[in-house]
Amino acid sequence: MHAPASSVAPGTGQAIAFTVLSQLAGAAFLYFVLKAEGGWQIVGLLALLGAGFYLLERLPWITDYAMASMARVPLVTFATAAVVVLGFPFVVGSNTYVLHLLIVAQLYAVLALALNFQLGSANIPNFATGASYGIGAYVSALLAINFGLSFWLTLPLAALAATLFGFVIGIPSMRTRDTYLALVTIAFGVVVQQLLNNFDWTGGPNGLVGIPAPSLFGHSFADPLVVFGWKLPSQANFYYLSAALVVVAIITAHRLHGSRIGLAWNALRADEIAAKAQGINVAWYKVLAFAVDAFLAAFAGTIYAFYVSYISPDNFTFLVSVTIMTMVIVGGMDNIFGVIVGAFLLTILPEKLRAFADYRLLFFGVVIIGFLMIRPQGLFPQRMRRYGGEP
Repeated sequence: MHAPASSVAPGTGQAIAFTVLSQLAGAAFLYFVLKAEGGWQIVGLLALLGAGFYLLERLPWITDYAMASMARVPLVTFATAAVVVLGFPFVVGSNTYVLHLLIVAQLYAVLALALNFQLGSANIPNFATGASYGIGAYVSALLAINFGLSFWLTLPLAALAATLFGFVIGIPSMRTRDTYLALVTIAFGVVVQQLLNNFDWTGGPNGLVGIPAPSLFGHSFADPLVVFGWKLPSQANFYYLSAALVVVAIITAHRLHGSRIGLAWNALRADEIAAKAQGINVAWYKVLAFAVDAFLAAFAGTIYAFYVSYISPDNFTFLVSVTIMTMVIVGGMDNIFGVIVGAFLLTILPEKLRAFADYRLLFFGVVIIGFLMIRPQGLFPQRMRRYGGEP
């Protein structure tokens, strides 16, 4: 089905102004959320965010205008985003807690994008993303501790190991569908966590300690980062590393979505039987979705392991997989930007709601339900696919 041409056509000057101001406004809002300390400050910011999404629900032309503006001036869009991402640590300064939240949020954004290939693009429920995340972390950590391999060597090796795990899950899962497929992935995730918890060479429940910090061109990531005389905390090293991984994940997601693979996944989501009737190798594309998910999740797991320098099975429980799936659903399935927003929201929000003490989880649940009531298909629902040179 072809998407109708948009009637929104901003001029170049308008597109540049809107693109720059909207991205700066988003960055400012994120900054205020990260810096907010009082519980009622968070409530006010959430109310403002909820009002914004309610406005988008009532006035969908705003979203169309934003998409048209950014599409008209892509270089300005990318340049502004790069400036915001690169400059954020300088604005935050020496606040290591904020940098830590941003690092974790970016890693979860990668995990959510990885799962989105399955849940969003192909409608394959997978509760084993946390297990792939853990495999990447453990493989890289064991290679670094036991064999002295550098971070940069363990990164592809861990990704390869997790990808093989993805194939191991995917192949037997092809005999199941829907809820039964979800149960199979839950079982795989639980098995992996139990194996990590019981093997001596994985450290058992005590985990692995003393994972060395990466280094690049003689600079250790455990040392502060000095840029043009400006001294940033050591967390800034991992912030930029995580940001680079997010960029890789976004490019991968964008390329796959526009490829024949993305079209095949969308065909599976629409009607698996019809896709098979059209000659699509359903089993292969399902397994491929598992493998791509595991590949990206392993990258995130490797960075996490070297960042915290200590990992244990408790870091990769079934709850992690559920959280990642919630990020995809809340953000908007098969929408790259929406998935990233969902990841940041569900990473930062629980931390900021600690001000409500024992009522934190209750308030968190109420907020998520509220957002889903305002935007039932996610904060940024999937958009109709465009083909060829359509506007």
